[in-house]
Amino acid sequence: MVFNKENIKTIAIVGARSGSRSLEDKNIRSLLGKPLMAWVITAAKNAKLIDRVLVSTDSQKYADIAKEYGAEAPFLRPKEMATDSSHDLEYLTHALNWLKDNEGYVPDIVFKVSANCPLFKSEYFDQCVKLFIEDPVLDTVYPAFKADKHPYKMWKVENERLRPLFTPEATGFKEPFNMSRQLLPPVYIHCGVFSLRYDTIMEMKATIGKEIGYIEIPPEDGFDIDNKVDLKLAEMLLKKRENLFLE
Repeated sequence: MVFNKENIKTIAIVGARSGSRSLEDKNIRSLLGKPLMAWVITAAKNAKLIDRVLVSTDSQKYADIAKEYGAEAPFLRPKEMATDSSHDLEYLTHALNWLKDNEGYVPDIVFKVSANCPLFKSEYFDQCVKLFIEDPVLDTVYPAFKADKHPYKMWKVENERLRPLFTPEATGFKEPFNMSRQLLPPVYIHCGVFSLRYDTIMEMKATIGKEIGYIEIPPEDGFDIDNKVDLKLAEMLLKKRENLFLE
């Protein structure tokens, strides 16, 4: 289907399970006076080309908080889809099936949104949607930023010896680990927020697809939180962005 701004239906689905081993109740931890997930919910709500923002969580407490910040939370995710080993595809499929079965709602573009990405901006949601409109063959659009550490310079352990992570045949370089980073091809990392066609999820049963577009964002805007140190760094970055007093 060729999209335009008039016929495209978009939804952001925020994944916010209650269990977190690295940081208890991470997704509702206070960050500058707001629950962590409230930041990305607000960014999605403020995007011009996002129709709906829905939170998929296994916790009624989390659902109530999500609603306070303007997100929908019409159901609770099954506990078996909210474990450390659960795949994003599970809760996205569950949410989309619920919407179709209970509302007859089928979106065109779905955003998979991590609750722990507080610096992701509204404009990036819109840029992803516009890229789908401009390039109708895309299955997925990833916001991505340049990696600060090049994987060609990384090592693995085999038989108690260090070996290059990538072979010369794979990289095209004899010793890339001793080369200047500027001479190596740029590599990118995608952040915890990305967009997919509905069919990529429901028909291809994938969160990647075959044709992957991207928008480049600054590394700090793709920052995600796993621990207390990350939470403090996010606080500093947000204070700087919003010109707040730095302690």
